Amino acid sequence: MKPRIVFGSVLVMLIMLIGGCGGDHPRLVSGEPAPGFELQRLGQGRVALDELSGSVVAVRFWADWCPFCRREMRELEPVYQRLRDQGLEILAVNVGQDPENVRRFVERVGYSYPTLLDSDSAVARRFGVIAIPVTYFIDRDGIVRGKIIGESDADTFERMAVPLLRSPASPDGADAAALAKLPTPVTDPDPERR
Repeated sequence: MKPRIVFGSVLVMLIMLIGGCGGDHPRLVSGEPAPGFELQRLGQGRVALDELSGSVVAVRFWADWCPFCRREMRELEPVYQRLRDQGLEILAVNVGQDPENVRRFVERVGYSYPTLLDSDSAVARRFGVIAIPVTYFIDRDGIVRGKIIGESDADTFERMAVPLLRSPASPDGADAAALAKLPTPVTDPDPERR
């Protein structure tokens, strides 16, 4: 393992541990509203989660030292291209890294969905992230409907996203009958990692 990778992983974990020392680590549960956030987009501009209301949003937390992230992010690009016209948004939230490192990673991997900078890991803490990669699926009404812990593949990601895309946003914010039919799985390809 390269020293830069080891240092990067230790640094991010220390930031997350230090940030969590002041109290209980929040646990984001399926069926609850997603925590709102606004982050700097790599390049220019900002993205706020509430601006994406009406879309299905997959919020992916990652770092460049993650051994699974490169392949996974590349695999998700065709899924994003195929489903974005149906309302899928993917937000690749980098946790605690220098923007130049993030830029180099994105250029090497070559994906088009937005990359956001969570430089102080505050958003990751609000989502209860304790390990990366992790992806949260948020329905059109801003409700968390599931997550993938650890490495994913295009098929698993699509199985989580498609049912949410087929369910329209409810006009009053809560169509209990339609939402009850949606899956709320937590997928962990490596359960020993928890």
